[in-house]
Amino acid sequence: MIHIETVGSITSQWGEGPIWWHGLLYYVDIEGHCIHSFDPENGGERTWNVGQRVGTVVPRESGGLVVAGDHGLYFLDLQSGLLSPIADPEPEKPNNRFNDGKCSPDGRFFAGTISLVKKTGDARLYRLDPDLTLHEAFGPVTNSNGIAWSADGSCVYYIDTPRKEVLAFDYENGHLRNLRSVISTAHHEASPDGMTLDAAGNLWIAFCHGACVACFSPETGEELRRVDLPCLETTACAFGGPDLADLYVTTGIHKSVVEKDAGRLFVIRGLGVKGLPAHAFTG
Repeated sequence: MIHIETVGSITSQWGEGPIWWHGLLYYVDIEGHCIHSFDPENGGERTWNVGQRVGTVVPRESGGLVVAGDHGLYFLDLQSGLLSPIADPEPEKPNNRFNDGKCSPDGRFFAGTISLVKKTGDARLYRLDPDLTLHEAFGPVTNSNGIAWSADGSCVYYIDTPRKEVLAFDYENGHLRNLRSVISTAHHEASPDGMTLDAAGNLWIAFCHGACVACFSPETGEELRRVDLPCLETTACAFGGPDLADLYVTTGIHKSVVEKDAGRLFVIRGLGVKGLPAHAFTG
């Protein structure tokens, strides 16, 4: 039986980017300029204010986090809270910022930008290699969003939100090849946002403005199941917990609709599926 509840005490303006790493769930509050961690073992929470909008974070193998924000990519030292700049690919575009991203199984960090003024094709998906060089991986896009790799690392799934579909590529050594569309979300009025993959190979997509997460088969394109949540702005999801059987979901606060638990972190238990381990940046 599925059970949904809020966890932790934090209310984000716009929660996003959950990722499970070493017993903690990390996630961001984009508009609150914060990174949060949540420990389900004892309920412990920590917050790092990074002084700018932050779209996503990933763990770094050598310690700390890699942060993608308003002004490019940074390393974050978790002890001091200090940011160290890495690269900024779009300094001439004040209406763009980094949005979602994750690491590939081979330790590269893929993160994409969003056009905040919805200028079609003005954003890109970038790849940060372990040698700290930054490369354009795919584009043009408008709102770079969820990205996830198959268990064997040979396929990567990707969302450019306005397309209302999931794209797939063959993946090898940082390169995306053989572009195809594998899932249409056009039957949802809402926007496909953050995404994760379960151990059975199915994709779980959070629908912004849609108050739900939905599971799809990338093999058939079929929607297999849907879980409704009490927040319109359901933004992203990630499997976590000791056996990766709990689905954590971030939410945001709607600009006009008042909802009791908007901006809270949710956990969905009892789905009967497990996730795949996250990957760290090896640079």
